[in-house]
Amino acid sequence: MQGEMMKRILVTGGAGFLGQHLCMKLLEQGNSVFCLDNFSTSLRKNLRQFEDGYPIEGSEPNFEWIDSDVQSDNSSDIFDEIYNLACPASPIYYQKHPIETFQASVLGAFSVLRMANDLGIKVLQASTSEVYGDSREHPQEESYWGNVNPIGKRSCYDEGKRAAECLFMDFHRQHKTKIKIVRIFNTFGPGMLPNDGRVVSTFIQQALKNKDITIFGNGSQTRSLCYVDDMIDGMVKMMESPDDFTGPVNLGNPDEITIGGLADLICNLTKSKSRLVYRELPQDDPKRRCPDITLAKEKLGWEPKVKLIQGLEKTIYWFKKELKL
Repeated sequence: MQGEMMKRILVTGGAGFLGQHLCMKLLEQGNSVFCLDNFSTSLRKNLRQFEDGYPIEGSEPNFEWIDSDVQSDNSSDIFDEIYNLACPASPIYYQKHPIETFQASVLGAFSVLRMANDLGIKVLQASTSEVYGDSREHPQEESYWGNVNPIGKRSCYDEGKRAAECLFMDFHRQHKTKIKIVRIFNTFGPGMLPNDGRVVSTFIQQALKNKDITIFGNGSQTRSLCYVDDMIDGMVKMMESPDDFTGPVNLGNPDEITIGGLADLICNLTKSKSRLVYRELPQDDPKRRCPDITLAKEKLGWEPKVKLIQGLEKTIYWFKKELKL
């Protein structure tokens, strides 16, 4: 950010998988970053890389973490931007704690919107491809309203994010709050929680330990996997876009792979002896998930750059170190 003024940026959920990468990106740009997290689904060790602050070229430390809940009143400080990432994203967690998940999504959104509105600053909502549910359109465009089961086991997350988007748009229409909404598709990379129940982290761990790789359904369902560096780049570009572009905008990799194909690829990359075993597909699990990123290309000049194999190799290397294998 040479030639630009350093910003004071609040990142809620900053100790999570995406949050820690976003904090690093913003620090590398020369910003002062405030990471808010209650560590309900993240680990304090994720912030060790920032323990001594993060001095850039001899400057003063410019990182501070705030042990707090996004629903609390955190309006005593002055910020220039807010990234709202605070919400459980692990299927294992949010199906065990559905009420807390819904509250974090909706009441958390209300909290950051009120803060942004009072300060007159931009706030970005990390929404999700889950707002499309088990989509009947493919690939998914931002104009698609989705096919979500409002009373299913996944609805606390899906509907929570949909309600958060509603709040963001209503604050923008009613109060002229400066908002940004990104719909994040499946993202992977170093820093994922080992036991978060997501497909990439689960398959890599099972493969590295030569355990059976568990595939739900027949493996023909698809996902589109975006490497974390690309995702963070898209989020930052969205925040930096003109104020009149609110989104929502899809961020993800438009290249699909079947779950079975992903399992085979990870087995090959890890030289694993794992067997593939099949289990019943969970309720409301989407059959196909792939973003249309036309809008992101046009408005942000963004598209993924890291190839799937390249990203998987980096992630596997990180998991080997993390698991001490």
